[in-house]
Amino acid sequence: MAVHNSNIKNHQKITADRARSALQMLFVGDSLSMPVHWYYRPMDIWRAFPPDGVRKLEAAPANHPSSIMSLHSTSAGGRATSQQSSAPQIVGDVILKGRAKYWNQARVHYHHGLEAGENTLNTWCAHLLINWMLERASSGSDYEVIDWLNHYVEFMIAEPPRHPDTYAESYHRGFFANLIAGQPIDQCGAVTHDTPSMGALVTVAPLALALLPKLPLDVVQTICRQHVWSTHPDKMLLDVIDAYVKLMSLLLSRTDEGNNEATVVSWLCDAAAVVDGGNIAPLLSAHSAGASDQKLMRYISEDMAVVGQRYSLACYITDSWPSVCYLAARHYLNPKRALLVNTNLGGENAHRGSVLGTVLGLINGSTVNDFYSCLANHSEIDSDIDQWINHFYS
Repeated sequence: MAVHNSNIKNHQKITADRARSALQMLFVGDSLSMPVHWYYRPMDIWRAFPPDGVRKLEAAPANHPSSIMSLHSTSAGGRATSQQSSAPQIVGDVILKGRAKYWNQARVHYHHGLEAGENTLNTWCAHLLINWMLERASSGSDYEVIDWLNHYVEFMIAEPPRHPDTYAESYHRGFFANLIAGQPIDQCGAVTHDTPSMGALVTVAPLALALLPKLPLDVVQTICRQHVWSTHPDKMLLDVIDAYVKLMSLLLSRTDEGNNEATVVSWLCDAAAVVDGGNIAPLLSAHSAGASDQKLMRYISEDMAVVGQRYSLACYITDSWPSVCYLAARHYLNPKRALLVNTNLGGENAHRGSVLGTVLGLINGSTVNDFYSCLANHSEIDSDIDQWINHFYS
């Protein structure tokens, strides 16, 4: 009996370490990629950070060679139109107060002014959800989508802003345009060309990982689907949410038999296959996975054939989700390399990095401390994650 209890306690500790590392790496993956978020030409990354790209946490450069922020609507989701509109200015008046002046200038960085180790807005929302989930659970309350959305709105409209970012994705702008127009808060999710995007997955991990220890997988999937639908109403995206939550569950609770390379890679391949064209197994066989010692630039060059050619670097979930699964399957034995490769491939690397970091943390049960310890808000993030772990995993 004593041996049995010891095994249970040991597995509980392993599970808690995986969940802790997943959240830590969520912040790391985002912050590492932030300075070159939406750089669509790797050569531009090498020019901005010579001689061979980003190798540590960096500040956002003053100029962004691929920025089209000036083309994005400040009154709704999606792109701006040439027609005059009397709609309220969401950017500047409702959210991102004081930041609208940066939106009408060419080449301004999406994350203008962010220093090394700072996080983008979607990851701030994940941090908000970590603390909100803890507050709810401490008072005996469960997740409730309307209460979460009210909390999200309070955070986003605060003056001065409670986060340092300059850019808000289309879904934020579309949500608040609908809210200002009088729609019920749980029906404000906007449909635009980029609704099914990688940014939708960033806040899923804190929710799913809080619920998985006590609820059946299908119940957690249902709650996470509702959570995502409230801001990203897209049916195909919900299939990815189901696959992502299932993957987190498998990686979180696996026993020693589930630690071998073939098992982990097969789970990642199954997760990727939920979207059309998501068969990553042949792509992995073309390049060996593992912890070999070749130069980082060689890995980046090889992976460009997949993330950048086979799959678009853009945010669309049909490309960004299999890209995450591919990078995790190829590089999970070396999570630092995985995150550096993801960053230097460019495109939607920050939100891709958050999700990739979450998966790597669950696989390895550890974080890349070289990066994590250098996050701008490291002490606060670390304390909040520890409290979250102590509540949901003790």
